[in-house]
Amino acid sequence: MKEAMLYAALEEGRVQCLLCHHRCTLSAGSRGICGVRENRDGRLYSLVFGRAISLNVDPIEKKPIFHLFPGSRSFSVAAVGCNFHCLQCQNHEISQMPADRKRIEGSSVSPSAIVSLAKESGCRSIAYTYTEPTIYFEYAFETSVIARQEGVKNIFVTNGYMTEDALNTIRPYLDAANVDLKSFQKKFYKEVCGARLEPVLENLKIMRQMGIWVEVTTLVIPTLNDSDKELEEIAQFIVSLGPEVPWHISAFHPTYQMTDLPRTPASRLHRAREIGIKAGLRYVYCGNIPGEEGEDTCCPRCGELVIERVGFRVVKNEAKKGECSYCHSTIDGIWD
Repeated sequence: MKEAMLYAALEEGRVQCLLCHHRCTLSAGSRGICGVRENRDGRLYSLVFGRAISLNVDPIEKKPIFHLFPGSRSFSVAAVGCNFHCLQCQNHEISQMPADRKRIEGSSVSPSAIVSLAKESGCRSIAYTYTEPTIYFEYAFETSVIARQEGVKNIFVTNGYMTEDALNTIRPYLDAANVDLKSFQKKFYKEVCGARLEPVLENLKIMRQMGIWVEVTTLVIPTLNDSDKELEEIAQFIVSLGPEVPWHISAFHPTYQMTDLPRTPASRLHRAREIGIKAGLRYVYCGNIPGEEGEDTCCPRCGELVIERVGFRVVKNEAKKGECSYCHSTIDGIWD
């Protein structure tokens, strides 16, 4: 347990969490929507500080982050819980553990130990991922401070639902974020995720203004968010953030509470990629279909292939210093 960083004490022993846009108001003994923040005698505590449910060394492309040290390894860490309850969650065993299994699990691993493990395994970054880093904010924050001191980059893989206060707090230490933009429909966010669309859109704008490197992921689900109209709306919004913002379009597979829908066909991802490129995005990628078109990075100026990928593996990199080796124009991102 650790006392929370962002909350307000209210009357009669109640508290309000100020970490995400749910802004849960909790009476004594109750927990927030995330299931891992609890009011104990008028103080809000994190129940997952230093309790890692998952520690892995991953290719950074798996996050997916394609424009920060391509081909490098990222040390991935997670704690249980989430402030969304997505029906299609691919990590529901850990993200929904407090809600579905009524318990909190995890091994004791300190922030300094995470950074040490990352450096020992040759990782150039730490990714706070698999669940939602906002709900284990204190854990991620203390780790990120140490990582910055040790020259290790910090990455949030997030649903983008944190408050601006949370973003301002983590900003000095956060290098990059992959943000899920799950849909452009308010109804989808309410019924599928248990959240609202507007805060996610606003946070994407704020992150860009803060100078955080942002990449966006959309899981394309047949019949729910795969219409040309919606994909065009998402693409146009990302263009408004900046044409250099990469868009990852991923294939859905049936899981958790959404097993009645088919997998996303590759043809639909290719169509979404066409829509993104037509809208003016420089980098649009297809995910969850290794070996298919859309994994590579091409120079937006001359069109030459500069980073070739197969699955999560980089097999060619002609942009190691952020410059196309053919025409010497800039390839956007964070490079050596």
